[in-house]
Amino acid sequence: MVQRLRAPRPGWRAYADTVVVGSGVAGITAALAARQAGSVLLVTKARLQDGSTRWAQGGIAAALGVGDSPEAHMQDTLVAGAGVCDPDAVRILVTEGPAAVRRLIALGAEFDKTADGSIALGREGGHLADRIAHAGGDATGKEISRALIAALEHTIGEIEVIDHALVLDLLKDADGGAAGVTLHVMGEGARDGVGAVHAKAVVLATGGMGQVFDATTNPSVATGDGVAVALRAGAEVADLEFVQFHPTVMWLGGAARGQQPLISEAVRGEGAHLVDSAGVRFMVGRHPLAELAPRDVVAKGIMRRMAETGEPHMWLDARTGVAEFSEQFWRQRFPTILESCLQHGIDPAKDLIPVAPAEHYASGGVRTDIWGRTSIPRLYACGETACTGVHGANRLASNSLLEGLVFAERIGTDLAKRLPWTETPVPVEAGDVHDVLLEPGVMAEVQHTMTAGAGVLRSAQSLDRTAGELERLATRTADAPHLEAWEATNLHLLASALVKGAALRNETRGSHWREDFPDSADRWLVRLAHRLDPATGQLITEKQPLRSADMDGVKP
Repeated sequence: MVQRLRAPRPGWRAYADTVVVGSGVAGITAALAARQAGSVLLVTKARLQDGSTRWAQGGIAAALGVGDSPEAHMQDTLVAGAGVCDPDAVRILVTEGPAAVRRLIALGAEFDKTADGSIALGREGGHLADRIAHAGGDATGKEISRALIAALEHTIGEIEVIDHALVLDLLKDADGGAAGVTLHVMGEGARDGVGAVHAKAVVLATGGMGQVFDATTNPSVATGDGVAVALRAGAEVADLEFVQFHPTVMWLGGAARGQQPLISEAVRGEGAHLVDSAGVRFMVGRHPLAELAPRDVVAKGIMRRMAETGEPHMWLDARTGVAEFSEQFWRQRFPTILESCLQHGIDPAKDLIPVAPAEHYASGGVRTDIWGRTSIPRLYACGETACTGVHGANRLASNSLLEGLVFAERIGTDLAKRLPWTETPVPVEAGDVHDVLLEPGVMAEVQHTMTAGAGVLRSAQSLDRTAGELERLATRTADAPHLEAWEATNLHLLASALVKGAALRNETRGSHWREDFPDSADRWLVRLAHRLDPATGQLITEKQPLRSADMDGVKP
């Protein structure tokens, strides 16, 4: 039984050798790299610059500094990943990363420099060396996005862009391989409403699924569309239980919902302290790196202190006199965060900043091999949409932008090897199709129940309660297809898979924290992979090895 979103039949068609869905660092890099394999069509949900990449503050991690090495970067990544990284994928990330950053610079990205003209490198949680390249102080993602969009605009005629388009489902050929996508364009013109793009290969790079929770640092477009598309099409997804909650997100009150202001880890990297209302630095003694411990450790430390004190948030102290902080330092190093704080009535040079953990990054996604290939032929995934195995149980700070660059480029290499010899697939209509569509109001209820039962703190009881609520919400179907209903349906599917994985993993590891199983166990040194049973449409979950097998047995 094939699942797909309920939608009108395509009213128009387009054709390309490769269709890339998403316009963040991974999507645009993949589109640029795919040119060597033929024509490219890039689809983005809003505007090119509206994804998560532009919100990345801290920077991009790579072994670029004197005395640093890919081996040291790899070790830090493996430690943060808490035993469940794919070592092969991590080795690729750290060894190919420095050159990928230099190619990004060659495209026009401008990183902050030191007095001698070299790249200024900072440090963030979990890194034992200064290896975080940043731009505009705390506007790294914005600068990378600008450079990539500029490069895209210079490919006149080589890459077609369709914006304001939501991907709906994967088209497949008679052999079960990817043959394009259906999508809905929001607007008026030659292409509006539901259409189909026929292609030899599909690359999913739609970003994260932060909107599955009440509070997140992700933009409103981050509804996990690519992962949901892959899951409905029969692809494997993995590691969904490993959701990273950023420890220092500005607390705007208990009623705040949606995207919240991020206070970059780089602020703590420059010497800011976490304190409770009594001024106690509660992370000291909890971990050798104190505030610069890996994110899961800091998030748990904040949550524990909140539970001990009964307070709804903790405080970040980056006032004048703490380390090198001053009004001038704030303006030069963190102008974006400074402006955000001032907009909410906080002067960080004088005031404590209220902070609490909020959803930030999904380490899991569509399972891929080291070339970005998924379990469906000619379907690729990269960036936060993918599960390469790089991040394991907890992403190391600033590794995400690097992963998007490195693995998107590898997809381009693989496409160049394969697509010139691939016949154009013909999409076929599946025989047994089950259309799904939930009410738009389901989204808010999914967010609330996921935050309450599957957020930072989890237990068998809370997860069982959440699973029951998700089952109840699955009965609230809708007839009229539109954007909000499609997004609600995607989020519900991903929430269901996330909760199932979290309930099965009876241990605490990295960003997955089970109050009833506070320790890690060697039997859980596995990856939990989910797929939809084609006969019943139900989620099937199985344990798999940490190393991702080659998806088709052919190496470039």
